[in-house]
Amino acid sequence: MTSPISPVGAHVPVAGGLATGGLKYAAEIGAEAVQVFVSNPRGWALPEGRPAEDAKLRDGAIPVYVHAPYLVNLGSPTPETLDKSLAAVRHSLTRGRAIGARGVVVHTGSAVTRTYDEAMAQVREHVLPLLDEIPEDGPDLLLEPMAGQNNMLCAKVQDLAPFFERLDHHPKLGVCFDTCHAFAAGHDLAAPGGAKDTLDALVAAVGEGRLKLVHANDSKDACASAKDRHENIGAGQIGEPPFADLFRHPATAGVPFIIETPGRAPAPHAEDIKTLKRLRDTP
Repeated sequence: MTSPISPVGAHVPVAGGLATGGLKYAAEIGAEAVQVFVSNPRGWALPEGRPAEDAKLRDGAIPVYVHAPYLVNLGSPTPETLDKSLAAVRHSLTRGRAIGARGVVVHTGSAVTRTYDEAMAQVREHVLPLLDEIPEDGPDLLLEPMAGQNNMLCAKVQDLAPFFERLDHHPKLGVCFDTCHAFAAGHDLAAPGGAKDTLDALVAAVGEGRLKLVHANDSKDACASAKDRHENIGAGQIGEPPFADLFRHPATAGVPFIIETPGRAPAPHAEDIKTLKRLRDTP
C-alpha cells in the first residue's frame, strides 16, 4: 500500500480577492495547496469576507489553510493583547470555516515577562473554550512552534507535549511544523537522520495523526541560531536532502507542504515548488 501523496503549495498573496488573486497565483507557480491571511497579518482589524470569493475557495479542489496574524500571543501578560489575540484567532477560525480551510495556523507565543507556568495556565484557561467552539466541520487549530527567541513557550518539538497536555489533547488541535523554525531552535535537520529524528520526536510528543501541515522553508542561519530567517529551498543551511527525508517519513503522508520562502515575483516560488515536487517524487 502506497502512502498518500503530500500536496506541495505556498502561502499566496490575495490582492484582488482570496480566490481570484490567491488561486491565480497558485496556478502560476504550480501550487497544489494554499495558505492565506484572512486579515492584515500585522494588525488587529477583523474584516468580513466576500461570499463569492469564499465560495470559490470552499468549493475548489485545492486544500486551503489560514495563517492567523503574527501579533497573536496567547501567552501575553497584557490583557489587551490577550483579548485581541483571542478575537483574532476566533476570526481566523470563523473565516477559515467559510472558505473551507482545513486548519488555522497560530504561533505558540511567548511568556514575555511572566513565568512559563503562568503563561501556560492562561493558555489552558482561554484556548480550551476556543477549541470547544469549533464546529465539527470547522478547521483544526494548528500550533506552530517558534525559532526559540524571546522567552517563547514552544520551540523544540518536545515543547509541544505540555501544550497538548494542558489542552487535554483536544480533537481539534494539531501541529504545523516549520522547518526553518525547527532548525533555528536546534533540531539539526541537515545532519544524517536529523529530519527523521525530529519527526520521530514530534510524534512522540503529541501522538500520531496530529501533524497537519508542514511549512517548508530553508534557513539563512545556522542550526540553533534562534533566528527566523527563511531561505529558498536548497539555498540555505538546511539544503535539499532533508526535505526529501521529510516526505518519506510516515508522519507526513498526505500532509501538505507549504512554502513561505523569499521572492515577490512568481519565479522563485515556482522554482521552490518544482524542487519540492522533484524531491517528493524521486524514489
